[in-house]
Amino acid sequence: MTDLLRFPQLSLRFIPVWQRNFLVWKKLALPSVLGNLADPMLYMLGLGFGLGSLLPDVEGMSYLTFLGAGTVAYSTMNSATFETLYSGFSRMHVQKTWEAILNTPLELDDVLTGEWLWAASKSLLSGLAILAVIWVLGLQADWALSLWLIPLAFLIGLCFSGMGLVMTAVSPSYDFFMYYFTLVITPMVLLCGVFYPVSQLPPLLQEISSWLPLTHAIEIARPLVRGQIPAQPLTHIVVLLSWGFVGFWLALGLTRRRLLK
Repeated sequence: MTDLLRFPQLSLRFIPVWQRNFLVWKKLALPSVLGNLADPMLYMLGLGFGLGSLLPDVEGMSYLTFLGAGTVAYSTMNSATFETLYSGFSRMHVQKTWEAILNTPLELDDVLTGEWLWAASKSLLSGLAILAVIWVLGLQADWALSLWLIPLAFLIGLCFSGMGLVMTAVSPSYDFFMYYFTLVITPMVLLCGVFYPVSQLPPLLQEISSWLPLTHAIEIARPLVRGQIPAQPLTHIVVLLSWGFVGFWLALGLTRRRLLK
């Protein structure tokens, strides 16, 4: 129990791990980026123009603008999740990369910190790509406020990377990740206001939604696209940081048990 709850020892020694992952990714950067962007981009443009042409304004904005703001958070969440689950699991379990790194002076804390921050960095690109579409289509109401979506995307990446590392730590195989997508990621996409306002849900589902991190991400993103300062931004930021750091902390303890037992 002590190993599970030991506080992470954070240091700059994670940088070589981050650099290693970046150099590997750089060799396949284009197909990697296209793979992460295809799904959210199709949803945004297909539903935004197709369904949006049949709908009146939603919460005082066009449906395309409404959907674009939600897709920034959705795309970033997806990218961070896929990176920590599939790529992270490959490095930990299949390729044994983490074990190889642990034969150097680096500690497991450094490896997990590097993985956490790398996944957040990579997911930032997905958020930026959707943001670029928003800019090109002129959906943002204020350029200056829309720039705050960049650090927000990184924060969303930290949140869902931390959560994803927990699943990587306990998963026996790639197939196990389907439970996480079915029971956690997909319900969040449907309950947190990506495609329609949370206010349209029954009261019980609205209450559940208020506890989910994707809701807090969208509660910041959508006002920024509309050119407004989000209500209670610090509350939403603290929630996202809490989900991310607690997830990372738990993942570190579980990985320590798995690899160092």
